[in-house]
Amino acid sequence: MHSSLSLSTPSSFAPSDRTVVCDIFSAQTGSVVVVPRSIPFCGLRREVYGFRSSTSAPRPLAISSHRRQNKVRASSKDFDYELVIIGAGVGGHGAALHAVEKGLKTAIIEGDVVGGTCVNRGCVPSKALLAVSGRMRDLQNEHHMKAFGIQVTAAGYDRQAVADHANNLASKIRNNLTNSMKALGVDILTGVGSILGPQKVKYGANNVITAKDIIIATGSTPFVPKGIEVDGRTVITSDHALKLEFVPDWIVIVGSGYIGLEFSDVYTALGSEVTFVEALDQLMPGFDPEIGRLAQRVLINPRKIDYHTGVFASKITPAKDGKPVSIELIDAKTKEPKDTLEVDAALIATGRAPFTKGLGLENINVETQCGFIPVDERMSVIDANGKLVPHLYCIGDANGKMMLAHAASAQGISVVEQICGKDHVLNHLSIPAACFTHPEISMVGLTEPQAREKADKEGFEVSVARTSFKANTKALAENEPEGLAKLIYRPDNGEILGAHIFGLHAADLIHEVSNAIAMGTRIQDIKFAVHAHPTLSEVVDELFKSAKVKVNISGQVAEPMAI
Repeated sequence: MHSSLSLSTPSSFAPSDRTVVCDIFSAQTGSVVVVPRSIPFCGLRREVYGFRSSTSAPRPLAISSHRRQNKVRASSKDFDYELVIIGAGVGGHGAALHAVEKGLKTAIIEGDVVGGTCVNRGCVPSKALLAVSGRMRDLQNEHHMKAFGIQVTAAGYDRQAVADHANNLASKIRNNLTNSMKALGVDILTGVGSILGPQKVKYGANNVITAKDIIIATGSTPFVPKGIEVDGRTVITSDHALKLEFVPDWIVIVGSGYIGLEFSDVYTALGSEVTFVEALDQLMPGFDPEIGRLAQRVLINPRKIDYHTGVFASKITPAKDGKPVSIELIDAKTKEPKDTLEVDAALIATGRAPFTKGLGLENINVETQCGFIPVDERMSVIDANGKLVPHLYCIGDANGKMMLAHAASAQGISVVEQICGKDHVLNHLSIPAACFTHPEISMVGLTEPQAREKADKEGFEVSVARTSFKANTKALAENEPEGLAKLIYRPDNGEILGAHIFGLHAADLIHEVSNAIAMGTRIQDIKFAVHAHPTLSEVVDELFKSAKVKVNISGQVAEPMAI
């Protein structure tokens, strides 16, 4: 059974490789599918941003009703376990560890391998490949090395050794996750899990257990649009690409989101030429537009990369009988034929689809939406009648709220808090995301267009602060001055709405902002925090200090005007 997330992972065939799958289907067939739509950013549904859809799931029950549910719980002696988790990916693992910390008798069911997609076929092995690509870029950049006074002869690599590095890392992390759960007393049950009825789970052939509470954490799989034939060798998904069985001279990447960008970084560093195929009119559709433009100038334009935008890959045929991979392109709007590409390989990076089939959801009257399991803001599963299913939760990619491994883990911890009687609602706008290219891209909260749309609807003002890595001593010492950080905020009260960073170690820098959002810290308070000098953290420090929050004549933050 697949669990958790893919790459750390927005695509060509769809508006984003983080967009709800039904959006992808409707883009291909031209048919209208009445389902909740998501903003193309990390799979975060529109409702999380505060934009409610007429087709969205019913509003969650009041907090008091959840607390009432906890008060009438049956004794744990009536069940085999207090908590059973279906899926041992990063989300399930995080929930399990938190549950045993809280004293809950916990079991986790896994039908594939512990670690799920992230550890085995996603964020973990991809980072190993990206570590190699980063070092190759440094060694291949003669001008960069000469600036340090370093002379390097021609750099090369051993493909199998690179692939082994990624595989060994995945194996090590998988073993670490397994051992951590065993050491803390989590029972690991092997077999495909499904729900037989309320508080009853089946795993393997005929094993049935009962649980006071159940968490579904089955994750996702690569989404492959119709018309594309995957052979695992010359037409591949991220699952295959991470094995690095060969490095093609020319590869087409269908989708320019997180997954596509990271693999373009790997392939070009290893000597491949890359062509992006993107359905929208611009590359990197899910990123803040300003950051996306800068990233394209640095990550795309100088490298051996070209691209086709505003087109679908309507048909892809693997290489066979001495013929190359054939890719037929059609206009995204008119569906008229545009071009045919013949290349050595094609990587399909059009997003992820929830892995929720065969879960027995029909036994509890739950209907999926584009494969996603509907949940409320507390991850409680909603049935076909719009009512909460008692004692059943769904976290991670399977619910589609935010398709990131660490989001799944955070949702799982939040659910355990509720199971233990403490109401907890996770703020998804405080969860950061990163793209581990060289340089990196990171973000949290709203993009500038999203913030301005929200401001127009709710009647407040938006301001943007910016700072460049060219003014940072540590970045200059590393000879990595290319980068930009921007902070989106409300000048009337100092609320942070979002932040976006492109530059050296951007993935590490974003967390100060994400934690500020999570804690509700305002700019006027955090701007007095002290940062070590010289460090890259001063990029974020300069952001906070350059933000202008309105104050009244007494020096207090101005109260927002009534609308």
